[in-house]
Amino acid sequence: MNPIQLKSNVRLGIVPTHLKFVGGLVPDENGKIPRDENGNLIVVANLKNLTERSRVKISCVQIPYFPGLDDSDVAELVKQCQQLNVEVQFILMVGGADPMEPADEDKVVEMLVGGLKAAKKHGIEQVASTSVEAWMQSGATPKLGAEFDAAVAQNVKVHTRATREFGISGSGVSAWHIEFLRGGEFQTFTDVGKIWTFVRRANEELGQPFFKVMIDAAHCGDSVLTIPENEKLIEQIAAAGELGIFHASAKTTRGCLSTDDGWIGALLAACAKTGSLEMVFVELFHHEDPALEALRALDPGHGVDTTDGRSYDETVLDGLVDVSRRLNNLKTRGIL
Repeated sequence: MNPIQLKSNVRLGIVPTHLKFVGGLVPDENGKIPRDENGNLIVVANLKNLTERSRVKISCVQIPYFPGLDDSDVAELVKQCQQLNVEVQFILMVGGADPMEPADEDKVVEMLVGGLKAAKKHGIEQVASTSVEAWMQSGATPKLGAEFDAAVAQNVKVHTRATREFGISGSGVSAWHIEFLRGGEFQTFTDVGKIWTFVRRANEELGQPFFKVMIDAAHCGDSVLTIPENEKLIEQIAAAGELGIFHASAKTTRGCLSTDDGWIGALLAACAKTGSLEMVFVELFHHEDPALEALRALDPGHGVDTTDGRSYDETVLDGLVDVSRRLNNLKTRGIL
């Protein structure tokens, strides 16, 4: 089939979560990144396959960076992705600590600084994270009022401390995209307005718009805010210079983009209208990933097989075509 040429300057990429965290992304006890039977890094082998088969150019990839990763494996991964002409970005992973808890501050900062140092070492210009709250905390309740203010203040302290200890000036790291999660995964930072409160205050403390709000269509769709409410906030965030990357991902199922019930199209258009949209990532999750069993228990919809007879690679490739058509037609209609 004929290739698709993107008509705008928006870059299109993937988050390879369709490979499963267990067996695809999570390192072993020695920090070694998973490899296939031929000794190739699974992420790289899959990316090579996708770049060869995709009708539209894959420009960038977001890869989870776990504390303690083997540096030689990381160097190999980054180099081989770059040889495919794909820019690598890190998703800084934080585990075993709560960023909202002052007692965990040193531990969280250490993990974040380690990820930022790795980004600098390997020439990574953009990083992202969900590092504002611990994932799937049993018994946790939403922090409201004064408790919310305290959670924001602690996160501001943690993240600005990490950037200062790391030293962002001259590091080559130009932006840090912050992602909120749906209710149940998180309890407090569960919509775009709440995460923007943190990002805005962190940038005020830092004195520059280094932190950005990631717009993930899936999490927006599973939040309490309506599409119009999200659209209004996106406009305001962009006007403040704090709009980050866009995740084209389907609410609830996190599978085929056809299950998004209109959220991707609406919010992608909202981001396009601002003139600040720079990158879009297609993100699908495998419905049988052992690492996400808790999420399937939270909402059985996450465990629905939406591939409709395709492989996950084919479903991702279809997602890339879908988003590329959306971007091109946003350009054609003068919206982008």
